[in-house]
Amino acid sequence: MALIVHLKTITELKGKGDRIAKVTFRGHSFYSRVLENCEDEAEFDETFRWPVGSNIDGSEMLEIQVFNYSKVFSNKIIGTFRMVLQQVVEEGYLEVTDTLIDDNNATIKTSICVEVQYQAADGTVGSWNEGEFLGNDSLQGEEKASQETDGLLPGSHRGSRQPGEKSFRRAGRSVFSAMKLGKSRPHKEEQQRQDEPAVLEMEDLDRLAIHLGDGLDPDSISLASVTALTTNVSNKRSKPDIKMEPSAGRPMDYQVSITVIEARQLVGLNMDPVVCVEVGDDKKYTSMKESTNCPYYNEYFVFDFHVSPDVMFDKIIKISVIHSKNLLRSGTLVGSFKLDVGTVYLQPEHQFHHKWAILSDPDDISAGLKGYVKCDIAVVGKGDNIKTPHKANETEEDDIEGNLLLPDGVPAERQWARFYVKIYRAEGLPRMNTSLMANVKKAFIGENKDLVDPYVQVFFAGQKGKTSVQKSSYEPLWNEQIIFTDLFPPLCKRMKVQIRDSDKVNDVAIGTHFIDLRKISNDGDKGFLPTLGPAWVNMYGSTRNYTLLDEHQDLNEGLGEGVSFRARLMLGLAVEILDTSNPELTSSTEVQVEQATPVADSCTGKMEEFFLFGAFLEASMIDRKNGDKPITFEVTIGNYGNQVDGMSRPQRPRKKESGDEEEVDLIQNSSDDEGDEGGDLVSVSSSPPMRPQITDRNYFHLPYLDRKPCIYIKSWWQDQRRRLYNANIMDRIADKLEEGLNDVQEMIKTEKSYPERRLRGVLEELSCGCYRFLSLADKDQSQLSRTRLDRERLKSCMRELESMGQQAKALRAQVKRHTVRDKLKLVQNFLQKLRFLSDEPQHSIPDVFIWMMSSNKRIAYARVPSKDVLFSIVEEEAGKDCAKVKTLFLKLPGKRGFGSAGWTVQAKLELYLWLGLTKQRKDFLCGLPCGFEEVKAAQGLGLQSFPPISLCYTKKQEFQLRAHMYQARSLFAADSSGLSDPFARVFFITQSQCTEVLNETLCPTWDQMLVFDNLELYGEAHELRDDPPIIVIEIYDQDTMGKADFMGRTFAKPVVKMADEDYCPPRFPPQLEYYQIYRGNATAGDLLAAFELLQIGPAGKADLPPINGPVDTDRGPIMPVPLGIRPVLSKYRIEVLFWGLRDLKRVNLAQVDRPRVDIECAGRGVQSSLIHNYKKNPNFNTLVKWFEVDLPENELLHPPLNIRVVDCRAFGRYTLVGSHAVSSLRRFIYRPPDRFSPNWNTTGEIVINMEPEAPVKKLETMVKLDASSDAVVKVDVTEEEKDKKKKKKKGTTEEPEEEEPDESMLDWWSKYFASIDTMKEQLKHQEAAAVDPEDKEEMDTTEGPKGHMKAKEKAKGAKEEKKKKVQNQGQGQGSDVPEKKKPKIDELKVTPKELESEFDNFEDWLHTFNLLRGKIGDDEDSSTEEERIVGRFKGSLCVYKVPLPEDISREAGYDPTYGMFQGIPSNDPINVLVRVYVVRATDLHPADINGKADPYIAIRLGKTDIRDKENYISKQLNPVFGKSFDIEASFPMESMLTVAVYDWDLVGTDDLIGETKIDLENRYYSKHRATCGIAQTYSIHGYNIWRDPMKPSQILSQLCKEGKVDGPHFGPPGRVKVANRVFTGPSEIEDENGQRKTSDEHVALAALRHWEDIPRVGCPLVPEHVETRPLLNPDKPGIEQGRLELWVDMFPMDMPAPGTPLDISPRKPKKYELRVIVWNTDEVVLEDDDFFTGEKSSDIFVRGWLKGQQEDKQDTDVHYHSLTGEGNFNWRYLFPFDYLAAEEKIVISKKESMFSWDETEYKIPARLTLQIWDADHFSADDFLGAIELDLNRFPRGAKTAKQCSMEMATGEVEVPLVSIFKQKRVKGWWPLLARNENDEFELTGKVEAELHLLTAEEAEKNPVGLARNEPDPLEKPNRPDTSFIWFLNPLKSARYFLWHTYRWFLLKILLLVLLLLLIGLFLYSVPGYLVKKIIGA
Repeated sequence: MALIVHLKTITELKGKGDRIAKVTFRGHSFYSRVLENCEDEAEFDETFRWPVGSNIDGSEMLEIQVFNYSKVFSNKIIGTFRMVLQQVVEEGYLEVTDTLIDDNNATIKTSICVEVQYQAADGTVGSWNEGEFLGNDSLQGEEKASQETDGLLPGSHRGSRQPGEKSFRRAGRSVFSAMKLGKSRPHKEEQQRQDEPAVLEMEDLDRLAIHLGDGLDPDSISLASVTALTTNVSNKRSKPDIKMEPSAGRPMDYQVSITVIEARQLVGLNMDPVVCVEVGDDKKYTSMKESTNCPYYNEYFVFDFHVSPDVMFDKIIKISVIHSKNLLRSGTLVGSFKLDVGTVYLQPEHQFHHKWAILSDPDDISAGLKGYVKCDIAVVGKGDNIKTPHKANETEEDDIEGNLLLPDGVPAERQWARFYVKIYRAEGLPRMNTSLMANVKKAFIGENKDLVDPYVQVFFAGQKGKTSVQKSSYEPLWNEQIIFTDLFPPLCKRMKVQIRDSDKVNDVAIGTHFIDLRKISNDGDKGFLPTLGPAWVNMYGSTRNYTLLDEHQDLNEGLGEGVSFRARLMLGLAVEILDTSNPELTSSTEVQVEQATPVADSCTGKMEEFFLFGAFLEASMIDRKNGDKPITFEVTIGNYGNQVDGMSRPQRPRKKESGDEEEVDLIQNSSDDEGDEGGDLVSVSSSPPMRPQITDRNYFHLPYLDRKPCIYIKSWWQDQRRRLYNANIMDRIADKLEEGLNDVQEMIKTEKSYPERRLRGVLEELSCGCYRFLSLADKDQSQLSRTRLDRERLKSCMRELESMGQQAKALRAQVKRHTVRDKLKLVQNFLQKLRFLSDEPQHSIPDVFIWMMSSNKRIAYARVPSKDVLFSIVEEEAGKDCAKVKTLFLKLPGKRGFGSAGWTVQAKLELYLWLGLTKQRKDFLCGLPCGFEEVKAAQGLGLQSFPPISLCYTKKQEFQLRAHMYQARSLFAADSSGLSDPFARVFFITQSQCTEVLNETLCPTWDQMLVFDNLELYGEAHELRDDPPIIVIEIYDQDTMGKADFMGRTFAKPVVKMADEDYCPPRFPPQLEYYQIYRGNATAGDLLAAFELLQIGPAGKADLPPINGPVDTDRGPIMPVPLGIRPVLSKYRIEVLFWGLRDLKRVNLAQVDRPRVDIECAGRGVQSSLIHNYKKNPNFNTLVKWFEVDLPENELLHPPLNIRVVDCRAFGRYTLVGSHAVSSLRRFIYRPPDRFSPNWNTTGEIVINMEPEAPVKKLETMVKLDASSDAVVKVDVTEEEKDKKKKKKKGTTEEPEEEEPDESMLDWWSKYFASIDTMKEQLKHQEAAAVDPEDKEEMDTTEGPKGHMKAKEKAKGAKEEKKKKVQNQGQGQGSDVPEKKKPKIDELKVTPKELESEFDNFEDWLHTFNLLRGKIGDDEDSSTEEERIVGRFKGSLCVYKVPLPEDISREAGYDPTYGMFQGIPSNDPINVLVRVYVVRATDLHPADINGKADPYIAIRLGKTDIRDKENYISKQLNPVFGKSFDIEASFPMESMLTVAVYDWDLVGTDDLIGETKIDLENRYYSKHRATCGIAQTYSIHGYNIWRDPMKPSQILSQLCKEGKVDGPHFGPPGRVKVANRVFTGPSEIEDENGQRKTSDEHVALAALRHWEDIPRVGCPLVPEHVETRPLLNPDKPGIEQGRLELWVDMFPMDMPAPGTPLDISPRKPKKYELRVIVWNTDEVVLEDDDFFTGEKSSDIFVRGWLKGQQEDKQDTDVHYHSLTGEGNFNWRYLFPFDYLAAEEKIVISKKESMFSWDETEYKIPARLTLQIWDADHFSADDFLGAIELDLNRFPRGAKTAKQCSMEMATGEVEVPLVSIFKQKRVKGWWPLLARNENDEFELTGKVEAELHLLTAEEAEKNPVGLARNEPDPLEKPNRPDTSFIWFLNPLKSARYFLWHTYRWFLLKILLLVLLLLLIGLFLYSVPGYLVKKIIGA
């Protein structure tokens, strides 16, 4: 194991000097010798060798540094060469010449030549000897030279360089020199890898470098057929696609179920809201709730659809809330929310559960949010399982913001945005009217029009907008934009753009394009808004010839795969986020259409001339319907090459009018002559017509022989190749990844060794590919025509791939043996992401269509994406089928291809395609098989550049094909008997042969070799060796009448042997491989076969290996598969346990009376004894029989085993009843138990100590230890206990411990609800902490003496862990101090699914085989397996190699008649009491028009049929039944129990809602003891009473006896020993009176609960449980109709009778009375203006209600004229109600309407609503504010009005929450809120109230009066006088009004008046006074 580096020369050195080289690998360096005075070349010629201890990783580096050597100073570096060893690791040898780089990573001229060799440890790589390596001159000189450079070039193959390609060197890439995605292929002739086996036993895959002649990377070698083309997929052929039938467009069943639970925070005052739910065009409404802003509905709606997935996922779900809708008026919309069905379907489990939808108003986008609706939405397709989270009492406080109904990654605050869809122009539209009318018009008016009137319609988020109609135009110009307004990011993923033809009668779609918004935007932090174009998108649909009734019209609507090009449309899309605060904004969301600014033509790219070349190498398998007329193949790209309506070069005036088309076509038959300059090309788009020849009964072929017709087409498109190149690179990475993942899965499936290494290789390849993308993607982009989307997508793809590369690298390191499966899942996500990224939303070149035409009719087609055949000089960028021979299967167009028509091949083409720019045309023939001459068209003689019109092959080789058809398994049933008569037909080029027909089997072993002679293949010999054509194998069912039915098809590649090779290992003889058979898109079985293609050399057939298989004389001339290929057989014995037959249906209307079972395997078999009277006893009397058979040593090759049931009729006639094929015997192979596993060792004892106090809780701490240590290991729990006790003590001081629940209070439901809580907790924990599987692994792998120690430490560790867990876990079972302080209640186990799914269907020894009959339907949807089941065979198998291991037969009590089936019970009839407990049903499918159902239970078992019709539950979809039913049954006659839920109807028959079936017999006989669940604790009274008639100790003794286990040994008390396990536990038991007495039952129960730890016989026993079973309805197969929770107990009648059944009747609600006293209000907003004074006041009253709606409301009297907002009431409300404490719901029963037959029970949350109103005399009262108090948790009231704030209600401040059920009496102030115009809450008042809760009995003893009445009346409120009406006492009122309010104002006026008076008097008296003064009087 070593890495060897041979450093040859270093050239182009500068100057003269001494040189030295340093070679470093893994940190270990060697120095070369010093070369003195060398000038420009240094010839070192030295070899360095590193022995390596661990395999070299492909990402490791080799580094060579070259120095100028100096004796004195330090050496000066010249340059460095670094190389990644990936290719060396894979191929073992590499020779490289490359330049060095300097310190700055820039290349310098100096170059180096080295050879590197690697020998891996396991010899998979480089196992030749060293001498060869050093002087390896076996390579020819030319080869060697090219190898030095070509090895580093992406675009070339070593030694097979493409013509005309210069050999050049890339500078600057030395670091990555070998790190390339498409690694160079090794040369075909390199000897060392010629002979590799076709199927590899993958030893050390990570390092494997076997190249199956075609240079796949080591890690990319496919294992046996995954994609069926396993081993050699070569460079000249590309993989054919095996799935044939179009899957899109086929309708399927879907069910959308929506539960509207409640709404909150609706905007508006005092509303009467109704919720309307719309899906597509269906609408349903909830009931109306009155006068509330937070209505509670809990209504369930179901919508059923039968449409194709595309249509389904584009449907819009719209939830809107409407205010006051009634019969007369439609109500006003409050707000709505919409999303598409696809968004829901993409969610985990296809559902949103309990999420809040945000409502917004589409007519007013500036308004903000309008409320929330809480709902569940689920979308189920056929076969989807929806895991509904368990419907328990949902009490968790709702965090609205944290549970919004939005997919992950969508922000909660969505903004309004405008979506501008710009429609510029279209071209290439088809004609949409008959030309007849046009010709008439032309004759009259002389005008000639384009026959189409197009317009564009865009659908988005339930709205649609359309452009104007452009009359009569094939190339319409619109330049319009359609504007949608929606929230961003939108929850509708696709936008549909459709070109339609406007017509007076009806408009039809011309073509449809879907824009997926996820592909044109990115929501990451560096993401971008949706943007597109301007770019052309191509539309495909039906064929272009116009007919009035187009059968493929659906294709134009975008359903299914288009079969022809229809048109291209130039469009753009932009999104603008709106600023809703802007006042100029139009606030409506109506769709608008306006003009858009035109864009320049060049913006979509520069027009370039493209050249498409195709060569038809073979056309075979032509359906015989088309065999009589000549056939031609037409290839089109866009409209080019289309003979129906050809198209001239764009951007120049059209040369011919459409009217002349017919004549033109006649002149030039198949070429569109563009009438250009003489030197220009004429396109030839179709092959010359040719008559097919017969291949066999079904198929014809075209005899091309050595002349292969060619086509070529010139076309003009915008040059946007870069987009396609990037997509191609990603596609390549994805294809490689997919292939690698398939391999890993196949390896895991077939249990090959080291899948983890292969996965590491896959990841390595992925990260290299990603880095390669980064280096290639961002180059040569002409900036001009790049759209914004191009730039953004490039950035985001580069980011994604870079991170993917890093993740892949990181993951690679984490891949371990045991994590392969988990990591595989992660890598699958990479694959999806790559596929998503590589899909380019902006099209450029349309796809290529190949049509098969017969007498000018289009028959069948194939469609090849243009990017797949696009050429690039960089290999990774080229399309995967470019310049390759692709096998195409033509299919029927449109709906004709659905169903069985889609399975048959119309024709198989071997077609070579090349598409590129005309200027790159020189290479277009490079990929064709060599050995041809070109035949040019006549007119192109002088021109060398003309493409050939056909190729004439001069070289041909003769071959013989040997097809070794061994067997097939799991085929489809094609006959009504449920079997088939299969034969296989093998096609190879133009020959076909059939195997023989084997009658009545689904698993034929043909064991037949088919020899095809005289096969002539054209081309070079060595190419044929690597690229043989594929073989098609079809399986048919032979019918006596009519033609054979098709059953499936698969492909294979033969292993080729050339004449000069030896027929010897490792490649020959080839090994058998499994090939997957497909029928349409469904898998239809596997074929085990091998194929070899042998060249017939000059000596003729004499050289071929002789055909010397065992000659089968009985079978005539049929040759069996020869010895070296057929599997090695050895003798096996198959023992069959025949138990009985069940549920056999009639055969040909006659009942089955005397059935018998025949078992057959590999030609041998055994028959059961005959059942003489099936009705009386359907069991067999002889239980075990056996037969011997030769089976292959390799378990994977084991043939299937067939079980057939026949009915023996009179006169020796037999009829087949049904059959079953066991396709894999692996699960029945007997593997002797490992005597050395810890479980077997019985030396030491193990004590399992159960906690003495409460054995229940201690389950967690039971630790399993290995038993081989001799000491008695005690698993002690005392430490933990102490801890806990301490904890408890501590706890009690801080918070009051919840008191132990009173035993008498507890009932079965307490236990049930406690268990549901536990189950929910456990589910949460499972999600939260998936324990790291790596630790577990370690524990399993520790063995040997070291192992013991380790295991012990582990156990210790585990204990510590447990301790931690217990403390953290809180609620799990393992804890005594839960956070919620849960009272101790014994629990049972609630399983979220059927019980049998947790116990492997109870098939521990008795298996059930379904017998099938009838053929599988043509339509995969129509018939499910269920419908084909005609009965069941119960029994088992055991397969072992013949000498039976001694130790078994020597065991005590071995009974040879039972063989391997020792100790099985007898199968005589037995009478059993079956007790069925039905707890409740959830989510029933509504059965009545009102969207509800009236369910009741019906139970059937044998002849017993119980219908509990009188106890139906009215109008309930979640009924609680709580009933038990006792039925006496006798097994085996009555063993299938059916529990159904029916819907009761007053008139007519009752409808089945759904049913579930339980096989009781398997449960009864199972070792898991499913008769009666083992409870957690043993108690003899109370709610947890022991149900089983046998006590735990009796059960334990019985189990020990049956399992031949030593024990049970009881004693000393509290201890029991079973085998070598000792269990301890409590030893005393309390009876009803509290007397304690000793008992062994507790420890016996402890042993039972840990029965799985008992060595050899242990298995978990079924605990006490409730199982949840899905209800199914045969009319709606596969879709769940609800769930039923139940459990079944069974008691044998010959044992003591069980006690009375448990009482699980539903809890009766308890009657309570809530007394609410409204004392006062304060700070109420004042609404009214006073009539006289304009003063603000309010006439306040308070309204309250508790249950339901306002029918229960109570109002106080009115406090008139409150001027301060203060009101005094002293008013008492009384609310009697019925309350279910367990569910925290109030129960009310009322009639829904006057027409209802009976009352309906509703459960609603206990919420008290208090509202304040302003009373008005003449108009409606005004609503002022409200508060809703949830009686279980509401904020404690404030002590005074001042302390009472708005935040108490909105929850913004932490307020202690109280529950009225605990506090009983609460008094305080609460705020009342309403919303203002801006939808914000504001405080509108405060109310002081007192709540007092009494039970009904207490209320009776202590009655009070309503309002202020007797008894216990409240005193009258002290209200100011003004509350009397003012006209009674006007003065008093006036005084109150005026003085009270305006007193300061009045005083001021008084002062002013006095002042004025003073001044007036002053002025009045001044003149007189002055006069007096003057006169001096």
